[in-house]
Amino acid sequence: MTMFYRKLYKYLLNWKNSINHKPLIIRGARHAGKSTLVRDFGKEFRYFIELNLEKSQDKRFFDRLDNPSDIINSVFLSKGIPFSKKPTLIFIDEIQESPQALKMLSYFHQEFPNLYFIAAGSLPGFAQKKVPPLPVGRIKQFLLHPFDFEEFLLALNRKDLLDEIENVPVRDYAHDTIMDLFHDYAIIGGMPEVVKRYVEEKTMINLGEIYEGIWRSYRDDVEKYASNSTERKIIRHIIDTAPFEKDRISFAGFGNSNYRSREVGEALRSLDLASIIRTIFPTTAVKPPAVPDLSRRPRLQMADTGLLNYSIGHQAEMIGLHDLTDFHKGRIIKHLVTQQLQAQNRSPLYKPVFWVREKANSNAEVDLLFKYKTFLIPIEIKSGAQGTLRSLHQFIEQTGYRYGIRLFANEFSVESVKTPKGISYFLMNLPYYASSRIPQYVKWFVRNY
Repeated sequence: MTMFYRKLYKYLLNWKNSINHKPLIIRGARHAGKSTLVRDFGKEFRYFIELNLEKSQDKRFFDRLDNPSDIINSVFLSKGIPFSKKPTLIFIDEIQESPQALKMLSYFHQEFPNLYFIAAGSLPGFAQKKVPPLPVGRIKQFLLHPFDFEEFLLALNRKDLLDEIENVPVRDYAHDTIMDLFHDYAIIGGMPEVVKRYVEEKTMINLGEIYEGIWRSYRDDVEKYASNSTERKIIRHIIDTAPFEKDRISFAGFGNSNYRSREVGEALRSLDLASIIRTIFPTTAVKPPAVPDLSRRPRLQMADTGLLNYSIGHQAEMIGLHDLTDFHKGRIIKHLVTQQLQAQNRSPLYKPVFWVREKANSNAEVDLLFKYKTFLIPIEIKSGAQGTLRSLHQFIEQTGYRYGIRLFANEFSVESVKTPKGISYFLMNLPYYASSRIPQYVKWFVRNY
């Protein structure tokens, strides 16, 4: 079986080698590759025990027993694994199926500090509602995203191109080759099963059945997200209509429905917890902290750009395009860049933010903000000349910052720019395939200009 490298594997190795390896919970949307990642990582251990709590024979350990020691001893006996000092990893998959298992996780580590525990699931946030708050600092959680572009290149066995991307700034001679593959990635996205089929068959033709299966599994899981039949209907409606919504959405009447704002908001919070559709709110702040303003209209971020493309039926139109910044009014590339930025942060609490100023006759919106030390760097995803950067110019004029970033389809460059009011700043023009390395580019940018 092909093993695809995930960046989080290195983090897991560091965790294994640490003295105090606290239990881990890996969160993320279904089909993002959580179970595969842990099974691959299990090969680093002498013994590997997997429990899937969707299976009654594994869930019964937590249904029938309430003592951590009894549960662990029962698991070892049932699986025929010797209890030894050799490294042993216990993997509890689909942990949301048992709030009791979630509760026991920290106690396992206290009583068996030499064992390693990893739990995974698409809905652990829901299980946490049913148990007392987990002890602070006893359990670590992180979010696994679909493949980012760098992981996609490694799946294609193009480490040579990854090496080029790791150059800051990227060399011009590598631009066209990287851009061609980034456009392929932009079309199919980063869901592991999709990438695997694409790598094996070298064609996009047979991917539709995989996308459809993933969406169907999300719809089938609705019962797990919903607390009642009304919320179940609303969540199904949101899953079906969200891909067709505008860049920023209103809760009331979502998807041409009669649903109220409160009903839609509650359903979207459930989908956000499941990492299927995340709600990204804007900020009006111009310096850290960039606190999201929950009173303003948010954007929706699907689990994966490839799933979004499939849902709206635009994949065929994207083939052969050389610039995605104007396609579908810029929504697809904005969605993909946001996904790339998200994937660089493993915290379940992290969300990118965008900036708005909404005043009479003076509206402005900057696509993304990136926090660096004591200031926020504005990022626009645009094609064309500087004159199209009206919102970025307004942000610079309001803050006096010296740095701005434009993501586009052209080669890397840095230029000195003036706003309409004559304020000078440096604009870094960054090819959008480098969006996964925005933190490294920002550091280089500030150091050199």
